[in-house]
Amino acid sequence: MFRRILIANRGEIALRVIRAARKLGIESVAVFSEADRNAPWLEQADASVCIGPARADGSYLDAGAILQAAEQTGCQAIHPGYGFLSENAIFAARAEQQGITFIGPGPEALRKMGDKVEAKRTMSAAGVPTIPGTAGTLAGVEQAREASRKIGYPVLLKAAAGGGGRGMRLCESAQDLDRAFAEATLEAEKAFGNAGLYLEKYVDGGRHIEFQILCDAFGNGVHLGERECSVQRHHQKLIEESPSPVVDAETRRVVGARAAAATAAVGYRGAGTVEFLRDRDGSLYFMEMNARLQVEHPVTEMVTGVDLVEEQFRIAALHPLRLRQEEIVSSGHAIEFRINAEDPANGFRPDPGTITAFAPPAEGKAGVRVRWDSAVREGYRIPPHYDSMVGKLIVHAQDRPAAIAAGRAALASLRIEGVRTTVPLHRAILERPEFVKGEYDVQFLERSGILG
Repeated sequence: MFRRILIANRGEIALRVIRAARKLGIESVAVFSEADRNAPWLEQADASVCIGPARADGSYLDAGAILQAAEQTGCQAIHPGYGFLSENAIFAARAEQQGITFIGPGPEALRKMGDKVEAKRTMSAAGVPTIPGTAGTLAGVEQAREASRKIGYPVLLKAAAGGGGRGMRLCESAQDLDRAFAEATLEAEKAFGNAGLYLEKYVDGGRHIEFQILCDAFGNGVHLGERECSVQRHHQKLIEESPSPVVDAETRRVVGARAAAATAAVGYRGAGTVEFLRDRDGSLYFMEMNARLQVEHPVTEMVTGVDLVEEQFRIAALHPLRLRQEEIVSSGHAIEFRINAEDPANGFRPDPGTITAFAPPAEGKAGVRVRWDSAVREGYRIPPHYDSMVGKLIVHAQDRPAAIAAGRAALASLRIEGVRTTVPLHRAILERPEFVKGEYDVQFLERSGILG
């Protein structure tokens, strides 16, 4: 096992990794920007290093500064968390060249699965159904027009290196395509340094289902069931739950096994998520793979009892998987609420500022577990430079109705003052009949009328 690791991230995920490292007796070094100099999570690390100014491109996205910090502090490995450099194949390769273990997939697997077009091609070759669309990156808008005519409108333009809804545009007709292509190209280049786009058939009324995968360096892979992630705004997730209300045991077994086998077959190492879009008829189509730990990983941990970050450490240290597929058992139901410093009534505009009063959610009653993953406290100033997440509230109970009730109680007890947050929106969603019945899709929030 590693003696010391560097965490190339910030906020709640940095604190999450620090705690997992401590459980394994691993020292942690946290990096920080000038904007995060007095951040609470730094107090929990064994050491910390400033890597640059507030802007992410001069700090958390500066691969050279991060690698230099790792080398100077004697770190044997780097945990990238999620976002920033977590799926950057060049960064992973540079770490390996310096003799530092990248806690995640190797550079080649990152290139294959991090590129959405290549991932789709890989999964299709492994027998995993994919959404009808282009086989490669579009050469230009004319090719996009021709592909759209063949597939049929509506279609989605998507960034080949994308995620989080950036570089994505819905085109209802040919009239939308030229403007959308230019906008998506510009956004993809700005967000990912890669302007490449591909095109898919738009599935109306689809549900976002993802399978959690673990693979070791010896060709072994397992899945830990699925998460439902269909409550979204602007293609970004707000609420996740496990298991999905609409995935039956046989589908879970078959699709999960196929996804795990396909991922292991490409030499993937570590934790990853295979994402699907579920059509109204129940068919699951592969969308993309997130070659990293997901924000919503706690719901899987709650239902399976598996510490995914701990498993990442073990796999990166070249330990074989400790779990066989038949040993992974899901129990109860878990729901995660992403608490962001945003104003839902104003287009989810970020609302950075100082938290003037704070109290974590209360513990649950008998049979209920409440988890609060966050690195904030009273007096903490949420900077405007990064993602607006304040924390993640996760509840676990014996079944879905009990988990919904636990979510209501936990959200009611959570106190965050000084900034606007998504807490009122989450409370409103839990009262909607569609959500309570599990009868919702990725357009639920827009159609519900909750946002006015």
